[in-house]
Amino acid sequence: MEITFLGTGTSQGVPIIGSDHPVCLSEDQKDKRLRVSILVEWDNYTYVVDCGPDFRQQMLANNVKKIDGILFTHEHNDHIIGLDDVRPFYFKQGDISVYAHQRVIKALKKRFDYVFETVNKYPGTPSLKINEINDTPFTIGNLEVIPVNVWHHKLQVYAFRFHDFAYVTDAKTITEEEVEKLKGVKVLTVNALRKETHLAHFNLDEALAFIKKVNPEKAYLTHISHLLGFHAEVEKELPENVFLAYDNLKIKI
Repeated sequence: MEITFLGTGTSQGVPIIGSDHPVCLSEDQKDKRLRVSILVEWDNYTYVVDCGPDFRQQMLANNVKKIDGILFTHEHNDHIIGLDDVRPFYFKQGDISVYAHQRVIKALKKRFDYVFETVNKYPGTPSLKINEINDTPFTIGNLEVIPVNVWHHKLQVYAFRFHDFAYVTDAKTITEEEVEKLKGVKVLTVNALRKETHLAHFNLDEALAFIKKVNPEKAYLTHISHLLGFHAEVEKELPENVFLAYDNLKIKI
C-alpha cells in the first residue's frame, strides 16, 4: 500500500493569505501546506480521503488518472468543498463512489444540491454513488476499512484504519474503546495543529501522547498550522519514530 499526503495543512492552508508570520514567509517547500487529504493506493485501487478546496491542484500535482472513490471524515469545508472537481473522473469513469456518515451526506446534498438533482439536471454535472457508512467495517476494493470515532470538539469525525495504516484527522478526544480499534497499526497519521492548546484539535503534546498510547512503529503528523513552527525545526524535537508529514510525501506500508 502506498500513501500520498496530498495536503497537510489546516483549514486556511500555509501560508495564510496576507500573513507576515515567519512560517508563512518561509521558502522551504515543506512549510507550504495545502488543505489536508491523502491518496491511498494498493493493487489497482485508488481512493482519496477527503477532497477540500485544493483537490484539483492535488490531483494534477500527483498525476492522478483515476479514483475509485472518496471517503469523507466529516463535513467541514476544508474536507469537502472540492467535490465538484471530480468531474474529469466522472466523465471518464461514470458515477463516483463516496463513503460518508449520514450526517455528512446530508451536508453534501445541501452544499452540492445540483449534483443530486434528478429533474432537469445540468449537463456536465457529476453524479455520485452514495455509500452511507456507520461504525461497522466496510469494504473498498478488496480491503476492509475500520471506521473509528473521534471528536472534533462536539462534532463526530471518522478516522479510518486501512489494515496496517490508520488516518486520524481533526481529533481532539477519543474514547478508550475507539483507541483499541487502532492498536496494532504499523503506521499512524494524526493531526497536530500547533503547540498551544486548541478547542477542537490535538496540539503537539496531545498528538504525541496519543501516538504513545496507540504505539505504532511509525507516526506522521498532519493538519498542521503555521503556529506549529518551521518544519525543519519541529522535526528535530520529535521522537525518533515520529515525523512531520509534508505535501506530496509518499510512504509505503
